[in-house]
Formats: sequence, C-alpha cells, structure tokens
Amino acid sequence: MFAIVCDINSSNAQWTQTSGPGGGGISYFAVIGTNLFAGTQGGVFLSTNNGTSWTAVNSGLPLENNLGVSSLVASGSNLFVDVYGGGVFLSTNNGTSWTAVNTGLAGGANALLAAGSNLFAGDNYTGTFLSTNNGASWTAAGDTGLTDKSYQAMAAVGSTIFVGTDNGIFRSTNNGANWTAVDSGLTNKYIFSFAVSGSNLFAGTDVGIFLSTNNGTSWTSVTPPTSFTFYRVYKSLAFSGPNLFAGTDAGILLTTDNGTTWSMANTGMSGNANSLAVIGSNIFAGTGGQGVFHSTDNGTSWTSVSQGIPLLGVSALSFIGADLFAGTSGSGAFISTDNGTSWNPTGTVINDGISAFAVSGSNVYAATNSSGVLRSTNNGATWDASNTGLPQNFFGASYNNISAIAVSGSNVFAYVEGNSVYLSTDNGGSWNSSGLFDTTITAFAVSGSNIFAGSAGYGVLLSTNNGATWIPKSSGIDSGSYVYAFAMIGSNLFAGTSGHGVFLSSNNGTSWTAVNSGLTNLNLTSLAVSGTNLYAATSGGGIFASSNNGTSWNQENSGLTNLVVEALATNGTDLFAGTNGNSVWLAPLSGLTTGVKQSSSEVPAVFALSQNYPNPFNPSTVIQFTVPSNGRAVLKVFNILGQEVATLFDGAAGAGEYHQATFDASRLASGIYFSRLEFGGRMQVRKMLLLK
Repeated sequence: MFAIVCDINSSNAQWTQTSGPGGGGISYFAVIGTNLFAGTQGGVFLSTNNGTSWTAVNSGLPLENNLGVSSLVASGSNLFVDVYGGGVFLSTNNGTSWTAVNTGLAGGANALLAAGSNLFAGDNYTGTFLSTNNGASWTAAGDTGLTDKSYQAMAAVGSTIFVGTDNGIFRSTNNGANWTAVDSGLTNKYIFSFAVSGSNLFAGTDVGIFLSTNNGTSWTSVTPPTSFTFYRVYKSLAFSGPNLFAGTDAGILLTTDNGTTWSMANTGMSGNANSLAVIGSNIFAGTGGQGVFHSTDNGTSWTSVSQGIPLLGVSALSFIGADLFAGTSGSGAFISTDNGTSWNPTGTVINDGISAFAVSGSNVYAATNSSGVLRSTNNGATWDASNTGLPQNFFGASYNNISAIAVSGSNVFAYVEGNSVYLSTDNGGSWNSSGLFDTTITAFAVSGSNIFAGSAGYGVLLSTNNGATWIPKSSGIDSGSYVYAFAMIGSNLFAGTSGHGVFLSSNNGTSWTAVNSGLTNLNLTSLAVSGTNLYAATSGGGIFASSNNGTSWNQENSGLTNLVVEALATNGTDLFAGTNGNSVWLAPLSGLTTGVKQSSSEVPAVFALSQNYPNPFNPSTVIQFTVPSNGRAVLKVFNILGQEVATLFDGAAGAGEYHQATFDASRLASGIYFSRLEFGGRMQVRKMLLLK
C-alpha cells in the first residue's frame, strides 16, 4: 500500500509547473480562424501566433486524473473536445471556459465530426450520436449496418458521412441511420485517417493510402513506393492547396499529384506525425513525443514550436552554474537560464534520450540512449560525440545506452549498457574498459577517491583505485536491490533503491541501514541534497523530504499532479522535479520539511496507470494501477506496431487498492513497448523500453 499524506499546515510548499521543456504527444489539432488548438494527454493548448507560444486552456475540463483528450473538432467558432472518461465539452470562447454537453450521449466520443450544422460523435461502446444544436442534446443515429464501432476517423463529403474503423470503412447518406460497408479495392482495412479534396476522399491505413473518387464505392491504392516502406502507418492526412501531406510513424511524406508520386518532407523534424493542421501557408505537425513542428515552405523545412506545452518525460536534471539542464526521455536536452520560466533546446541534441549529466570544469557530459557520450564545452550551445573506444551496438549504427556517468577529478566514468564501466582520462577524448562486466550499473557517486556504483540487483560496489578493481559494499541492503540514486550529506552516503527505499551508510559503504520511516513509496528514482535536508523522488508517490538524515520523512506533493518523478535538482533556493510526462515542476525550499503532517493508509480511488519500474528494464518490470470504482480492468502490452504481446490483467479490480502485474519480456526483442489500461470506457497508455 502507498499512503496519502494530508497537508494540515498551509505554509507547506506548493508545487507549480514550469513552462517546459516544451513538447510531448500531440494527438489532435483544431483550427478556428488563426487560432490553433492542440489536443494532448495534458488537455487542450492554444497558440495565437503560429506555435511560437502556447497556453493551456483547460478551465472546466476534468483533467484531475491525467485523463487526456480523445478527440477535438471545431465547428465555426465552437470548439468541442472529448476527455477520456469525462465526456464531451464545448467552448464558445476559444477555450477560456468549457461546459459539458453530454445530454443524450450514452458514452464519450472516440471520434468527433462537424459536418455543416450537424455534429457527430462516435463511441466505441455505444455507437454514433447526432447533435443538431451544438451539443445541447444528442440522439442515437441508428447505426443499422454499422457492424464495427471501433471509431478511428470520421469524414464528410457533402452530406455523406464516412467512418474509418479497425475493420474497414462505412458510409452513411442519412446522418448515420443506415450504413454500408465500402471496401472495394481497400486491401488494408485498419483505418487511421481521412482527407477530403473536392470529391476526392483519401484514407490512411496502417500499411498504405487509398483514394476514392466515387464516394467510397471503390478505392485505388496511392501508397508511396517501396522505397518508403519505413513510412508504414499513415496516422494523419491534410491538404494545403493541391499538396497532400501524410503523417506517418517515421515522419512526413508529400504528394502534389494526388498520390501518383511522393517525396519526403522531414528536414528539421523528428518523430512520428500523429496529427496535421493547416492555417493559410502554415503547416503544423503534431508528433507522438517531440511536440509541434511548423513549416512555412510546404514542408521543405520544419521548426520546433512547443514552448508552453510542458508534457515531456524528464529523466535528468542538473544545475551547471546558474543554468538548469533537463534531459528528456526522447527529445534531447533543454536549458533554462531563468529558473524554469523559459526553456530552449540545447545545441544538436534533439532526437535522443538523456539519462544523466556530469560536469568537469567547462566540460558538460550527457549520457544518451543511443548516441553514446556527448560533450559540450560551451554550456550546451553545441555538442560533440565523445565515443572513441566505446562499443557500438550489435548493428553498428549507434551506441548502447549509457545509463550512468560521473566525474572524479580529471577522470570520467560511464557505464555502457550490456558491457562494462568505461574510463576516460582525457575529457572524453578516448575510453577504456574499467571492469564490472555482467553487472548493470544504474548510478555513480564520488566521494574523494571513492567511487560508488549502484547496480541492478547487486547493490553497491566501491572502487578506491579509479575503477581498476571493484568491491561489493552492500551489507545491510536488501538482496536483489536495484540502486538508482546516491546522495551525500557530510560523511553520510544515501542509496535510493527500487522497492526497498533508502539506505544510509556512515562508513563508506561498509554497512547500511534502511531509513524509511514515513517513506510510504519505496520505489526511489532520484535523490537531492540542500544543506542538511534530503529529498527523494519516487515512482508513483511523488516527493519526500527528510531533515534528519532519513530518520523520518514527510511527503511533499501539494500541487504536484504527476507523482511519477524521475529527477531532482536544487539551486539552494528551489527544488526542481522532472516528471514522467509533465516536464519540470518547482517548489521553494523554504516551504519543504516544515509542515506538520498526518498520514492515512488509504489508496486514492482514481483511474491511474503508473509508469513501469524499472524503466528501461531487462527482462521484467512491474506495472501498478488503480481504478476509481469496482469493475473490470484490462491491462495489456503492445509492441511499437500496435500488436498485442501480453495480457497482464483481465478481471475484477477493486477501488482503493493498488493492483500490480509483472511483465516478463524475456522472449521478446529489445525495443519500445506500450502498457495500456482500460476501465469503464477509459484508457491510459505508458511507454516502456526493453534493453537487452
């Protein structure tokens, strides 16, 4: 059980979200005049200046449980959004406020379509609904002949309505009362997207693009040639004049002749393209993790425009002087020079995950997921690969994950996933193996001539000779512990573990003692120190603070809506927290560890899928979830192609309980996987990384 800690002292710190780093998953766009709206897992965001800046416009939307947007559409000056599990909402003032418009709806809206004065809502459980009064009331359309209600996309050509499903396309000419399957020539029936140009209707599927010129009666493949086979899943389609853009799982393709020929249109862009929007000559692409990109030259070049959409996973934080560096789980590194008020990407680190930073003089090192070690000598303005001597992965195209990095005097230590610890004595110019084969290292700590290594399953190891030899130093640490973080206060060394909490050693690791009183979540991800105060980040329990070397802990989560925290950093005035999916948060240190607390063993009755832990993992990982009421829950795992690889839970789940499942991927290949929780019409997804 985890505990909820109730604040009864109003002086306790209030966490606030900083403006970034900007990015994250963009699922939908909608346009009203020159206003661009983005639908995300964090709600709706508005840009009035072509993406230069964004503002959250969520007043009145039920986003308390991190429920995301499942559909978004504009109808004239009206904006409609469906929130997962929360229903349909209407804004008549560009998102300033929202009102629920669910009268007559039996469920939510997996897809929304505005067609003239008619508004359609497609729900995977209850079918198609029609509103003729801007959502004030809804009636069931009828759905005779609609044999598949897995709504993926909707479109209108004149008065004819089309629905794209997991099993083909259906057409209605009487506002959804009757439907006809229109699949002739459609060799793939998993539909992701539609686009309309005059009488031409295009459909994007998971392996191709199809065109109908006769209202869906027949379809012809206009799929890009085999030279573009890497661009498989056609998630979004949009016209800009005669130009058709196709957003795929590997970027954007362009055709100027209705699909006869295709070209790549990706320069400056990274990630997949879930959504597309057009405002005049401006084209916008919403990606699955890197935020929004903007093109003013028909896709010839793209610029990232995500400032103000703080939805990235932040896996590393480090102050370098007065500047705060943030390493993300897949979008590179960002820097803030004004305490989180604004963020900017650093140098050339764009497309990779950053697991840790280290500093030696003017050298800043970044440990990456696939680019090895990167070094900057100008505070992140530019980065250079520092990989001579480091092993490349099996394919030779990139480097294995660098899961830990540290500096000891003039020496730099880096652990290469699946290999060993490497040492550089020339500022990263070259590297040599320094032992610890067959032991996964997840963290380093340096104390004088002592170098401590935290491992996955083998506790703590110590080297007193610059890595020439390593000695186990885990007496008192629970067997099998994964050590993910270190911190030091004077001569006291703290180790944060996964599942076993915090351990303290006052004799250089010779012996350890658990210090977990009040620490109601034992899945540690990061530790930070300010003076004599110790701060702990956890996966699912938020932030804890101790002012007495861990003898007791207080939970410090007031205002913090994402309790999966992966990184901490402090500048002596404020504490910064990097979260899994909501970027960076800030709390004044003056308000921490000073309040009187009382705790309860109750578990929150909310719909929540926690991030798996550990992550990355090999070969197994633990996934926890909670549900808001008693009922059936289904927890499954899918690969990056959307194929189901495991069902971890399918049965009755009780409210007020933490449910836990273990995902064993020993027979699966390394790569990205997704856990998906379904309950009562709601769905939540988390990304996982298997590294073997």
